[in-house]
Amino acid sequence: MPSLFRFLLFVGILGGLAYGAVFSLATFVQLKPREIIVTVPPDKFYKNR
Repeated sequence: MPSLFRFLLFVGILGGLAYGAVFSLATFVQLKPREIIVTVPPDKFYKNR
């Protein structure tokens, strides 16, 4: 039983670290919106028959 508790504690700590990393990335990283222009060649509009 003690090894199960140790394993669950280890998994809980890893989960907490992962949650903290995702939360800090979502909170502190500011995204800059930018415009994206993609040209599509006209032959992509036609179906291959």
